Amino acid sequence: MDWNAAKFDWNRARAFLVTAEEGSLSAAARALGLAQPTLSRQVEAFQTELGVVLFERFGRGLELTPAGASLLEHARKMGEGAVALSIAAQGQSDDLSGPVTISASDAYAGLWLPPILAHLREQEPGLAIKIVAENTASDLMRREADIAIRNFRPKEPELVAKKISDTQAGLFASEAYVERHGVIEKAEDWNDASLIVPGNVDEYLKALQAFGLPVTDKAVTYECTSFLTMWEMVRQGLGIGILDIRLGQKEKGIIPAIREELPMQFPIWLVAHRDILSNARLRFVFDFLSDELRKEI
Repeated sequence: MDWNAAKFDWNRARAFLVTAEEGSLSAAARALGLAQPTLSRQVEAFQTELGVVLFERFGRGLELTPAGASLLEHARKMGEGAVALSIAAQGQSDDLSGPVTISASDAYAGLWLPPILAHLREQEPGLAIKIVAENTASDLMRREADIAIRNFRPKEPELVAKKISDTQAGLFASEAYVERHGVIEKAEDWNDASLIVPGNVDEYLKALQAFGLPVTDKAVTYECTSFLTMWEMVRQGLGIGILDIRLGQKEKGIIPAIREELPMQFPIWLVAHRDILSNARLRFVFDFLSDELRKEI
């Protein structure tokens, strides 16, 4: 290998990579914990080192030039390698203190994880836990999270997964709502229903219709982008919402909104990058979550 061929500073390459990923200098500076002028100087210096223009300004944002786009994948591989090196080095120590990022849907993050995390901190006070509560899957290959709770099995060979259980979804409402509207038993009962949709309405209705429910957009009273927001609206009697049946059944004052259970089954997986096998801290948290989630569900 020609070691003299790489004549640039890794910190500057990282500045380029994060700026490209985040889409602006301000967002990249926040992600790296740097002042924006410092980050800007690093990006400018990287362009000078390489002798190419990597970004063009459009309004307040940045857009990769063709040269920048062609170099981005190489920078990503460098970033992945740097993270892998850091994780491997940390894995040589038995010290379990340090950061761990866990990704889960906002419903699981808000309704399942808090008591588990409290127990986790009791076991290992040195852990610094970050929760990514999003309803889209974090990219574990790009280390957006260390560990993820998902409803599907990963296909990437670099990821390891442990199946926690199978569960199913249910439609729920508050007791006060059911007193006003009744439990849905027949098709015409949907005419008086107030459905709270967390996400795309068309996809949501198609899924319910696929399970034999004669529901249309006329029943949709509220839309939101968060399952946790939807669930709070259900708790306050605004309408009917869908949730993992084991979570719904635990909530006081909440009962099934339809007479028959939905045959909507799905798995729960705990997923991580294969690197956790060589990192004591990540492996501890992975195994801890596995044990605790099995108790909960």
